[in-house]
Amino acid sequence: MTGSAREFVVEADGGSRGNPGPAGYGAVVLDAATGETLAEAAEYLGVVTNNVAEYRGLLAGLRAARELDPDAAVHVRMDSKLVVEQMSGRWKIKHPDMKPLAAEAARVFPPGRVTYEWIPRADNKHADRLANEAMDAGARGEQWSPSTSTADLDTGDVVGVPATRGTAETSGEADVRAAKAVASPGWGPPDMGAPATFVLLRHGETPLTPQKRFSGSGGSDPSLSPVGREQAERAAESLARRGTIEAVVASPLARTRETAGIVAARLGLEVTVEEGLRETDFGAWEGLTFGEVRDRYPADLDAWLASPDAEPTGGGESFAATGARIAVTRDKLVTAYAGRTVLLVSHVTPIKTFLRLALGAPPESLFRMELSAASLSAVAYYADGGASVRLFNETSHLR
Repeated sequence: MTGSAREFVVEADGGSRGNPGPAGYGAVVLDAATGETLAEAAEYLGVVTNNVAEYRGLLAGLRAARELDPDAAVHVRMDSKLVVEQMSGRWKIKHPDMKPLAAEAARVFPPGRVTYEWIPRADNKHADRLANEAMDAGARGEQWSPSTSTADLDTGDVVGVPATRGTAETSGEADVRAAKAVASPGWGPPDMGAPATFVLLRHGETPLTPQKRFSGSGGSDPSLSPVGREQAERAAESLARRGTIEAVVASPLARTRETAGIVAARLGLEVTVEEGLRETDFGAWEGLTFGEVRDRYPADLDAWLASPDAEPTGGGESFAATGARIAVTRDKLVTAYAGRTVLLVSHVTPIKTFLRLALGAPPESLFRMELSAASLSAVAYYADGGASVRLFNETSHLR
């Protein structure tokens, strides 16, 4: 590469409405010095996963850059942490649908000619718009072309429903206005970008689980039992088949870190530990059954069942305190993983609290949810602060 070689910036994105579902990608090539748009590409892909669509967007952007100048240096900017880390060589690629796409992308330019940078979704609006235009065109039975771009409509906004949300709009300005009003879950506007989606995995069984003993963050910190490890393996296989997880975050306790490690190894990801995902501290009740607590601390138990502000005997953590901790942790993670799908490996009370807060349910709802070991639940969080519960206590992978 000579000193006079051109320099391009490629911004790429992909999305799937349903994951897997109707999908498309968008890519744009910019002049690195002036910011001028040199080329655009978008395509409706049919039904594929979000990650595959993102890789297809990357591949299209690199090919467009090569057509402009095969000797150029290219800096890729994407809001997919998964693609950026895998293409940079820091994360392994294990998913069979992504391996060939990544290999093909690596061959477009010689090694060392392409660099990668993760950017927030808000900074990737051009490629995101193109991806949504491609999905909108596909919903109309068309393929995307610059002449069908919805950016030219006199609406003041991009009109595509964001990836993984809602259904596609019909054509016509009246339908566009209606789609803006009601197309997405929660009746929110359809132009907020893809949500941060938390897939909530309860850890596998420990020796205390089948005995129904209180096991919080102040007890013996047990590891998984053989049954629990098998449950974690089955959850890992199920999540690998879905192919949507981009990061794994776990509570610091042994049983969650072990569960997360099994899943992350199968997905080719690393585990990040988040203190806020730990289980409630049950104080003097740690290791006891409900009946044993009833016998030993009847007044404290009655108070605990009656009020979220009551603490377990011995200075444990109240449900109100757990709720405040989870709300802070939720906001922190929504910001960190905006527009991405992340697996949170946690415990009964934190996962129920995520769901309770998303639903706006009262504290007593915690006593009305059944959450099995190694079960999966999911909540999506949108840019306007809204949330949508998508899955609760899914255990089919364990059968």
